[in-house]
Amino acid sequence: MARISIPLLLLAFFSSFAAPHSLHGEESPAEIALWPGDAPDDQPLAEPERDSTKPTDQKIAGKPVIRLGNVSRPTIAVYPAPPDKATGAAVLVCPGGGYHILALDLEGTEVCKWLNSQGVTAVLLKYRVPKRTGREKHAAALQDAQRAVGLIRQHAAEWKIDPSKIGVLGFSAGAHLSASLCTHADKRSYDPLDDADKLDCRPNFALLIYPGYLSDKQRPGQVAADLPLSSDIPPTYRAFTQDR
Repeated sequence: MARISIPLLLLAFFSSFAAPHSLHGEESPAEIALWPGDAPDDQPLAEPERDSTKPTDQKIAGKPVIRLGNVSRPTIAVYPAPPDKATGAAVLVCPGGGYHILALDLEGTEVCKWLNSQGVTAVLLKYRVPKRTGREKHAAALQDAQRAVGLIRQHAAEWKIDPSKIGVLGFSAGAHLSASLCTHADKRSYDPLDDADKLDCRPNFALLIYPGYLSDKQRPGQVAADLPLSSDIPPTYRAFTQDR
């Protein structure tokens, strides 16, 4: 069975940022609804889902970035690894956006297609944003992430995935969501709906890229209280940078 090296995967990943983005405009796989009906504990949004990017917004490598907002119908999209490269590993990709919008291509579709080039099946999570009134910023998104991992494990054979090689990769707020998924895998944050919700929602590994909200503002140097640490947390890689 092919094995995947997380350090080598990350080395290739960060090296790829030196090149301009070239995946805009390519066809993406169909979206799969996360929930059979309305998402649990959700609230109606005043505006429809839309890309809020403006012509004046900063471009990355000369290209605009999708800033998707008002997501009330969360989905996953499966990017299968090429058969001749497939390692059996899969990664749930969580774009960032401050729990306000989703940087859906820069930290989503482009990353999924890069993972494919490394022999990894990618599953793009379009989770609910913005944060819901009266709830923790990540509460709705965590329900979506937990549900997504269960669905991946349920379809592992169909999608040619090793259920013991399912990781999560997040950026900024998406990295916080990934950390939340790892630290709250012992219990679903919603009432189970079907067999997918009976499966383990704990990732086998996690990649947190410039994660936000990890530190406790009231206790400098301490991990945020909403991320309870334990020995059950999967192997986790964190990456930060700083301009000098």
